[in-house]
Amino acid sequence: MTVFDSLDEVLAAVGTDLGTSDWVEIDQHRIDLFAEATGDHQWIHVDPERAAAGPFGTTIAHGYLTLSLSNMLLPQIFEVRGITMGVNYGTNRVRFPQPVPVGSRVRAHGVLTSAEEVPGGVQTVVTVTMELEGSEKPACVAEAVSRLVR
Repeated sequence: MTVFDSLDEVLAAVGTDLGTSDWVEIDQHRIDLFAEATGDHQWIHVDPERAAAGPFGTTIAHGYLTLSLSNMLLPQIFEVRGITMGVNYGTNRVRFPQPVPVGSRVRAHGVLTSAEEVPGGVQTVVTVTMELEGSEKPACVAEAVSRLVR
C-alpha cells in the first residue's frame, strides 16, 4: 500500500504507480444485488439459463458494477493521511474492454496521473485499471477524480 502523509506528498507524487489491490470474486449474488440496486435486470446479467446460450456463455457483471468496485478496492492501494475526507468528484474516460464472467476475479491497479491544488484541498486523478484474472485485457479502465479535503 502506498501511504501519503500529507497533501504536499500527493502533489509531488504525480506519475506514481500506487499498486494493486486484492482479488475480489464476482459471484451471481453480487451481480443480482447490483441489478436490484440499479434496476438493470438485463438477462445477460441475471438469467443464468438464458445467458448460458448467449454470446458470453454465462452471466456477466454489469460494467458499472465493475467500475463501482474501484471505490472498495482503491483504499487497499493507497491512503492519504492528514485530511478530513476524500470525496468522489467524478470520472473521466471510462472503458469496458472485456466482459467479467460470473465466477471470475478482478482487482484494481492504480496510477496517480494528476494532482492539483483546488480550494480547500487537492484534486487527484487516479487511472484505475480493473484487471481480470487470466486475461491480458482489463475489464475496465477509468480515470477516477477525487477531492482530498484539508
